[in-house]
Amino acid sequence: MNALLSRKQVRVIEEPGIVKFLLSDNRASILWLFVRVWLGYQWIEAASHKIGNPAWVETGDALKGFWTSAVAIPETGRAPISFDWYRSFIQGLLDAQAYTWFAKVIAYGELLVGIALILGIFVGIAAFSSGLMNWNFMMAGSASSNPLLFVAAVGLVLAWKVAGYIGLDYFALNFLGTPWSRDKFIENSEEQLEVPDLAPAAGD
Repeated sequence: MNALLSRKQVRVIEEPGIVKFLLSDNRASILWLFVRVWLGYQWIEAASHKIGNPAWVETGDALKGFWTSAVAIPETGRAPISFDWYRSFIQGLLDAQAYTWFAKVIAYGELLVGIALILGIFVGIAAFSSGLMNWNFMMAGSASSNPLLFVAAVGLVLAWKVAGYIGLDYFALNFLGTPWSRDKFIENSEEQLEVPDLAPAAGD
């Protein structure tokens, strides 16, 4: 009876083979290497134009101008920002003069994300940061290449386990593991833990 109660019925829905290959097979890391390096180069290229520009890294006037244009509501035509809550968010940053420091965060953040992607270190985190920046640019009304970059970033986030296999993640993930992985702890505990025999003795 106890054995029946402790047994769990779990239904596992299998992914298509191509999805397993792309997201979990180390051989797919060759494909993700090209995506990673291309996306990283785009961010380093974008950062290079900002870091050398005083309007980005000193005064923040470049970001101020971008935000000011984004929150503007024209008399005719469509406003750059479609959602009022996001317009209010950007307006709040403008009112607080956050562009004076936020411009530096963007410029150097783009550089760090680009370097991390090319080196293949913490690819999942770098790709998430990449996608978050693309999302914000798109929300502020700047399409440009952001939709394509966003798709590439999402792909790398989903394939984080193998996307950095040809890169520093090969060493980093093996050394650090993941916060939710406790295999080593469980193995060590099982070696030391003595489970008492609770079966009833004959005649009890």
